[in-house]
Amino acid sequence: MLTPEIENLLNSPGYTPAQQSAIEQQGMGAARTAYDALQESAANRVATTNNAAGYNALESELGQEEAQTLANQAQSDQIDFANEQISQQMAGLNALENTYNINTNLLGKAMGVPSQLLNVQEQASKGPGVGTFLGDIGGIAASSLFG
Repeated sequence: MLTPEIENLLNSPGYTPAQQSAIEQQGMGAARTAYDALQESAANRVATTNNAAGYNALESELGQEEAQTLANQAQSDQIDFANEQISQQMAGLNALENTYNINTNLLGKAMGVPSQLLNVQEQASKGPGVGTFLGDIGGIAASSLFG
């Protein structure tokens, strides 16, 4: 029987819908505030100068930029949500491995965790050795001499 904490991590959906909404609202609100300030500045310039030349084009351009920024923010949020879910599942797999000495590679594959994410901690702990580091320097030096 798994401990409830490990089981919760393995079955984690990531952020709750309320957390996701708060994250989305915060990002979108910040982007909208910036564009609202730019549009207000443009409107104030028209009022001050009594010259509306170029205002409609500027307003259109700001609208397009705002839409693109909001789309990028939404995409970034969705990626963050997926990464959080995977991160929590990986924490559950690591807890299983440390607690019960279970082969988490097989379990992770069965859960659908991408294979490139498995053994990330092990690969990171190995890191580049001195030989690899010196080999990289030698390769860079040789390519700069002959390239």
